[in-house]
Amino acid sequence: MDRLPGFRDFYPEPLPHHDVWSADARQYIFEKWRTTARQYGFREYDGPPLEPLELFTTKSGEEIVGQLYNFTDKGDRAVSLRPEMTPTLARMVAAHERNYKKPIKWFAIPQLFRYERQQKGRLREHFQFNADLIGETDPAADAELIALVIDTLRSFGLTAEDFVIRLSSRNAWHEYFKAGCSDLAHEYNFFQAIDKLERATPEENEQKLAALGFSLAGVNAFIETGAPTGELQSILDNLAARGLKDFVKVDYRVIRGLAYYTGVVFEAFDRKGEFRAIAGGGRYNNLVKLISGGKVDLPALGFGMGDVVLLELLKARKLLPKFDSHMDVYVLIEDETLRAPSLKLIHDLRGHGFAVDYPLTPAKPDKQFKRAQELKVRHTVKLESDAYVRVRNAASRDEVVTGMGDVKNHLG
Repeated sequence: MDRLPGFRDFYPEPLPHHDVWSADARQYIFEKWRTTARQYGFREYDGPPLEPLELFTTKSGEEIVGQLYNFTDKGDRAVSLRPEMTPTLARMVAAHERNYKKPIKWFAIPQLFRYERQQKGRLREHFQFNADLIGETDPAADAELIALVIDTLRSFGLTAEDFVIRLSSRNAWHEYFKAGCSDLAHEYNFFQAIDKLERATPEENEQKLAALGFSLAGVNAFIETGAPTGELQSILDNLAARGLKDFVKVDYRVIRGLAYYTGVVFEAFDRKGEFRAIAGGGRYNNLVKLISGGKVDLPALGFGMGDVVLLELLKARKLLPKFDSHMDVYVLIEDETLRAPSLKLIHDLRGHGFAVDYPLTPAKPDKQFKRAQELKVRHTVKLESDAYVRVRNAASRDEVVTGMGDVKNHLG
């Protein structure tokens, strides 16, 4: 029986087949995400993978339903697997924001689901690092979040030669639109056209923009000028003060297609242009108010970084460590009369934090030793009697005989 299209199996390394994914690499990525977020003072949260369908249609409109894994449950409720985390966050914050000091700095690593066409870097499920900062309007918050993106990618060994943060502003585009069109009802269609500039042909872009009263030449001229607004300059100065100026540039081609963004937006791309966006986000000051039905009004901003594109990039740059199975200790039980005290020793060593394995059933000494080699253990341990233990360093082959209570001191 095969897995569903667009979904993944995660196996421990070494991988049995090229068509499966590494559980070790996934855990490595998760650990880097968590470590960096916590260094920035972000706290981890989570929510249910199944939400009311209305939560997502309220944010994105009825057109999003075609991209969802949605159904009517046994309680006759319209529900959906979450395609993104931000609506859940907005719902959670709106419900209990009075219990938390502002600004709220939270992160999550949800698994997300979208029913859409599979393509390079985009599956029907993925894990995503979401970090959001709620309750602060100053551009310093935007700079803090962008710095978190940069340092997260740097934690994997990526440098300014590998990626860049393309920084833009919906406010700048809003002013540009107002100067050329008085009908704000068409503004979102304009934003959508800008968002697709790099993915459509010049002819298609010209046609879409002309229908809204704009020219492709005029739009390109605005992009090429690239003059930062006051808020963008403030962010650039903030990042420069941290020593991060080489990781960011103003690029008005970035506008982010989602309708709920209200200000600064940004995307992280690899410098060679081989992959989709590594991460993307921006300010969404109206979403909490929208989700809460107007009861709670808090400014917010956030970003998402998916595991699929990130893993492809790390592989391409040869930055993934080698994931081997390493055990600290393998306890050899060559004398079955010593199995009971061996089990006690095994349990004690595990209690002290060592990874320990042993033969579950009687086995020949050479078979046990082979298993220890397969596990790439650092030490083998063997009881010589009820009181004495032989500890052997697998690399140096040095041995020592010590007392039961002293074994852990020889496993450094």
